[in-house]
Amino acid sequence: MGTAMNRTITSALLAITLTLGSGVVAVAQAPKPAQARAVDLLQAAAAAVRREDWATAINIWKPLAAQGNQYAQLDLAYAYRESHGVSQDYRESIRLARLSAAQGNAHALGVLGIAYEKGLGVSQDYVVAHMWFNLYAAALDEFAPDRKRIAAKMTPAQIAEAQAMARKCQATNFKKCD
Repeated sequence: MGTAMNRTITSALLAITLTLGSGVVAVAQAPKPAQARAVDLLQAAAAAVRREDWATAINIWKPLAAQGNQYAQLDLAYAYRESHGVSQDYRESIRLARLSAAQGNAHALGVLGIAYEKGLGVSQDYVVAHMWFNLYAAALDEFAPDRKRIAAKMTPAQIAEAQAMARKCQATNFKKCD
C-alpha cells in the first residue's frame, strides 16, 4: 500500500475512533498533498509581497525553489534581480530563471530575454535575447512586442540565427540554449 493510502486510512480510522470513543462526531483531515501545500505557501508568499514583507516571501520561496517548484524559482529570480529581500545577484537570478524555464514556465523565458537584452548577469547579446523572447512569444503571444522590440536592433541574419537557436533550445527541452 502506498504512503498516501496509509495516511488516508489512518485519518479515516482516527475519525472513526474519535467519533465512537466520545460519542461526538469529529472530522479528521488527511494531510494535504505536497502540491496543495506548495500552493498554500505560494499564496502566503504573494500576500507577504503585497505587504512588502520580502523577508517572509524569501523564506517561503527558498525551500520551495530548492525542491524544484518552478513558480518559487521564478519569484526568487525576480527578487534577486530587483534586490527585494536579498542582495542583488544577477547570476543567481539567471540560474533560477533557467531552472524555471526548463520546467515550462513561460514567464521565465521573458526574464531571461530581459537579462540578455540588458546584460544583467550575462553578456549583453541581442541574438540570445531574441531567442528567449521568441520562445516567450511562442508560449504567450501577448508578449510578442518584446520580440519585436529586440528585432528592431538586429540584422536579418541575427534574427535568423536567433530563430534557429530558439528551435534548438526548445528541441533539447531548454538544455542547449546558449
